[in-house]
Amino acid sequence: MTHHSQHNTQPTSNSHERGSLHVVPASVLLAVFAALLVLTFLSWAATWVDLGVWNLWLAMGIATVKAGLVALYFMHLRYDPSFYALVLAVALLFVLLFVCLTLLDAVEYYPDIHAMTQG
Repeated sequence: MTHHSQHNTQPTSNSHERGSLHVVPASVLLAVFAALLVLTFLSWAATWVDLGVWNLWLAMGIATVKAGLVALYFMHLRYDPSFYALVLAVALLFVLLFVCLTLLDAVEYYPDIHAMTQG
């Protein structure tokens, strides 16, 4: 008596349930890599121009775009369910909140620290 196990060979609607991964074409990955190189050059070239306090904002903007490209393409968030993007966005908002609270504290005590180092 032979026993044949029955396996469900029907594809499911969610690729994560099947255990398969989304394969990004090499051309897309190379284009994103080229964009990251260009953005890295732009952030380096931005140091040649004195924009005052806007240098920091420009560098942070370029870094944000680069982080977005890495998250979307190299971490495959573009092809995953939107819930994962929501989780990432909420986590980044909390990081931003903690950094802002730290900066507020640093700005509050800067005059005392500056006076202590000068005198």
